[in-house]
Amino acid sequence: MTLVIQKNAPALSYADICAFLYREARLLDDRKFDEWLECYSEAAEYWMPAWTDDDALTTDPQTEISLIYYANRKGLEDRVYRLKTERSSASTPEARTAHLIGNVEVLETREGGVDLRYNWNTLAHRYQHTQQFFGTTFLTLDTTGATPKILQKKIVLKDDYIHQVIDVYHV
Repeated sequence: MTLVIQKNAPALSYADICAFLYREARLLDDRKFDEWLECYSEAAEYWMPAWTDDDALTTDPQTEISLIYYANRKGLEDRVYRLKTERSSASTPEARTAHLIGNVEVLETREGGVDLRYNWNTLAHRYQHTQQFFGTTFLTLDTTGATPKILQKKIVLKDDYIHQVIDVYHV
């Protein structure tokens, strides 16, 4: 199911926003990576900053370390290509995941865009072991087209002491 915005509607409803977020998470859980990419604008920035030794997040992905950073959708497309063609030994075999999303807040609405914040928890099972990741995401949706697209996604991983590679399907 694709969420389609009614052209006459002034903005996305809260239910539409949640449906979009739940769908993006489900596509990751179902490993439908090509459909997942369609949730993103061509200009989408995807960023997971790292924590510094001072317990603060890095603020500039260009000059400081990040756990994940893609300046646009092309980087995400490359990652999906590697996942689909088994060119990512760190992701083979693929983890089975379950994403849970809660506390969805609309921070700001404006002509053509919506800023959101939500909390998430992901369970990932691989090699007979289940891991848990959790955090907060700040997201900007572009609502100018027929369907909403993610324009910017900043993922704050709260449990950053990880024992493996973290990937897009974990968050």
